[in-house]
Amino acid sequence: MAHHPSTLPAVLAPVITPFDAKGAPDAQRLARQCRWLLSHQVGLAIFGTNSEANSMSVTERIQTLQALIDAGLPADQMMPGSGACAVTDAITLTRAAVEAGCAGTLTLPPFYYKDVSDDGLFAYFATIIEAVAHPKLQVYLYNIPPVAKVGFSIALIERLIKAYPETVVGMKDSSGDWAYTESVMQAFNSTGFRMYAGAESFLMRTLRAGGVGCISATANVNPGAIAGLAANWQQPNADQQQSELDRVRSVFQRRPMIAAMKAAVAHFSGDAQWAAVRPPLVALSPAERDSLLADLDSIGFSISGL
Repeated sequence: MAHHPSTLPAVLAPVITPFDAKGAPDAQRLARQCRWLLSHQVGLAIFGTNSEANSMSVTERIQTLQALIDAGLPADQMMPGSGACAVTDAITLTRAAVEAGCAGTLTLPPFYYKDVSDDGLFAYFATIIEAVAHPKLQVYLYNIPPVAKVGFSIALIERLIKAYPETVVGMKDSSGDWAYTESVMQAFNSTGFRMYAGAESFLMRTLRAGGVGCISATANVNPGAIAGLAANWQQPNADQQQSELDRVRSVFQRRPMIAAMKAAVAHFSGDAQWAAVRPPLVALSPAERDSLLADLDSIGFSISGL
């Protein structure tokens, strides 16, 4: 069955979270960054992996979301991360997102226990959906087995869609396994299920296979070009655009991604505080930062308008 049309765009960024000098999430800096992303037609998957969301408490995430809403940022362009190991935390985060008017939630499976059964994972999502019990709740499953080590079988996705056809509406697939991504789309595209690739390296393949777009780390630093390809993917030069995106991504991917993106934003915005990350992550060293900037310069890449 088809879902209500979504307000979310084809490309979203798991927005990097700035921390202030005391180490707290800096909602003002974040709101500025979100406005800049929106100006490039990129939506806001706040509290994703690249947002260091799992380094933040439930309270910090909810207060930061509220601060963004209070700053006038559009909830209909937001897909906050709402997964947690404790199902009660996931309920709290999901409820806060839907009550704020967010267009969707990006929900990790509980990722601490490994080798859990499909029955257990089904129960986790069912518990969240039934506790929140909101007609506008739109859940996007967040599949990231390289990090979570807990994935979604086709059978589990099918059970969730059958049980909650109005609620379980899509997926972000960061498996990096194209055969899997394609198998999910082949199974569920006809139901209106919305597939987002987890990196822009899969953007063209996903769009050609009937997916929606991508939710990608590097949309934090290269938003205009990624959104541009999503808008023009049927143009003759689309494959050329894809290879240019891949070239930029590879520079960031050769380094710890979050620290590298924050270093780049700190540099191009002239705001050194952006480089701060939370333990256990570590900021790039001056030598690593200089190497990153030299590599970006060598491909003619810079970030403007920050």
